[in-house]
Amino acid sequence: MMLLICFMLSGCSYIKQVSDKSSKTEETAEETSSETGADTEREQVDMKMNVQIGDFTFTATLENNTAVEELVQMMKEKPVTIEMSDYAGNEKVGPLGRSLTANNSQTTTHTGDIVLYNSSNIVMFYGSNSWSYTRIGKIDDLTNWEKALGSGSITAVFSVGE
Repeated sequence: MMLLICFMLSGCSYIKQVSDKSSKTEETAEETSSETGADTEREQVDMKMNVQIGDFTFTATLENNTAVEELVQMMKEKPVTIEMSDYAGNEKVGPLGRSLTANNSQTTTHTGDIVLYNSSNIVMFYGSNSWSYTRIGKIDDLTNWEKALGSGSITAVFSVGE
């Protein structure tokens, strides 16, 4: 049996580990949490996706959900090309060609957000909207984003980022 004893010296800064075999080891709580934090940081590496629209290429940071995992698998097979049209003066929308697992929640979107709508449509925003979507990702740098989306229809090519 192992016991952890926290001594309240400036807020649990000292932990003593005691086993039933009377062997004792000591370490600070800060050392323990920083090691754990480093492991967590390694596990939470941001996944990236490239979005090419005409001569412009953008990088998006992807969400961590099932729809994104399925989209990444599609992109690993080959880049995903979607014909997108203007809708409501604040977004481009186009059919993905297949359904992904949706995890919709009421969301207020902003410029640069990429979402899944109705399980099979990708929507990219250059304005805001509130609706029930599954978040896919967010464009990292919005420089030229609205210029690239322009007015009317566009072709967007999605591929796995680095």
